[in-house]
Amino acid sequence: MKAAIVTSELNFKAVRSSGAGGQNINKVSSKIVLIYDLATSQGLDEEEKLLLQTKLKTKISQENLLILTCDEDRSQFKNKKIIIKRFFEMLEKELLILR
Repeated sequence: MKAAIVTSELNFKAVRSSGAGGQNINKVSSKIVLIYDLATSQGLDEEEKLLLQTKLKTKISQENLLILTCDEDRSQFKNKKIIIKRFFEMLEKELLILR
């Protein structure tokens, strides 16, 4: 895995969090959705892609997009940092078998 390339391939979308909350809950888009196109990634080799497609099939859409969300914090910036960290931890854990 080439982490720098993978990082550049990440896409993010900010959406409104659901559920109960304070005054800004329906006005502020603090929930972050991370979208990663596994099939076209240049940061992973074919063996890594196949392994991830198998191991993470419940998190991968029919379009072969890995989708993760985070709405733990009220800050969009903090949620983005959290989801990026989780993403790389998940990839490293699942690709550990290849090493």
